[in-house]
Amino acid sequence: FAISAGNMDSMINHYTANRKVRNDDAYSPGGRIGQRPDRATLAYCQRAREAYKGVPVIAGGVEASLRRLAHYDYWSDKVRRSILLDCKADLLVYGMGEHAIVEIAERLSAGESVRHLRTMRGVAYALGASESPPADSLELPAYELVQTDKRAFAAATRLIHLETNPYNARRLVQYHARQAVVVNPPQLPLSQQAMDQVYGLRYTRRPHPSYSETIPAYEMIRFSVNIMRGCFGGCTFCSITEHEGRIIQSRSEDSILRELEAMKHVPGFTGFVSDLGGPTANMYRLACKSREIEAACRKPSCVYPGICSNLNTDHSALVQLYRKARAVPGIKKIVIASGLRYDLAVESPEYVKELVTHHVGGYLKIAPEHISEGPLSKMMKPGIGTYDRFKAMFDKYSKQAGKEQYLIPYFIAA
Repeated sequence: FAISAGNMDSMINHYTANRKVRNDDAYSPGGRIGQRPDRATLAYCQRAREAYKGVPVIAGGVEASLRRLAHYDYWSDKVRRSILLDCKADLLVYGMGEHAIVEIAERLSAGESVRHLRTMRGVAYALGASESPPADSLELPAYELVQTDKRAFAAATRLIHLETNPYNARRLVQYHARQAVVVNPPQLPLSQQAMDQVYGLRYTRRPHPSYSETIPAYEMIRFSVNIMRGCFGGCTFCSITEHEGRIIQSRSEDSILRELEAMKHVPGFTGFVSDLGGPTANMYRLACKSREIEAACRKPSCVYPGICSNLNTDHSALVQLYRKARAVPGIKKIVIASGLRYDLAVESPEYVKELVTHHVGGYLKIAPEHISEGPLSKMMKPGIGTYDRFKAMFDKYSKQAGKEQYLIPYFIAA
């Protein structure tokens, strides 16, 4: 059984920050709440175990990925142990996992056992009480220590963040009493060709036909196009790097334009594309200037406290993509709706002008998160002066285009 709890963590899906039950669920038919259990990965793995004893159970997806080691659980206000030990899965795949799931299927089909899969990148597994972890592992503070000592928890978290670069990450091990959880180095980032293959499969772009009611989240993204994945921002409140990695993986221009062409034949398409982006809309094809430096780097962020001198911030490939996408016959409007890293955008006035002139639907959402230097430094976000620079450029180019447009800034409150 390959088990995922879905595209959103089930607890965030069910409860507000005040721990109140949400009124609706954007991922369920009719927006109805309560269609999935709390901590869904645990429930699904346990049900599979009960129904088919002896069949391998492999957990994956966002919920499993972010709980692969001891972690603070907001809902119970305590540090919980690795999800592997609670769901009793034989293996956990963290990260996006397209290549991993194919490799697992092929190797199990060829007669290998789940234990043989422990050598794979991007997987975690629990050892038996009598087993020892590989000798080259980096040992984190144990669960019993991080559960009671906040400094130990912080030290463990820092080590985990320093080991996210797939080119130099070490294998991690964390003991929970006598039992160890082992996390192998992350999967290598997908090449452009591999990204094109993944996104070029014949998806229906529709929910499963068993659903008869509207699914709100689907309605929002049904005519959007994902052009990249990953984020090198390293914001301390964000989980993108932990799941998608910090190395940007981009699709080719041709792959994206083919998807736009195909979208024209999807029932209900009116020529309006609701997004052309990813975790960070303007990191498309941005990367370290040196493969050697990138492979050796352990910095958690390429843009904090300032933009790294080794980072290429040239937005010209993205500007060219926008222009070609707008020129596709049948495409009337493309709005950029996913997160925009404005400290990178101000490095390319041409990009800001292109965005503001052609791709803002009246409002543009961006996330300064806070205005005070103290909290911003803890978040690893740029100072508010960078936001002011971006706003000045936004207003200038909106005026030049003869458009009345507004920024909607997001802030983390409380």
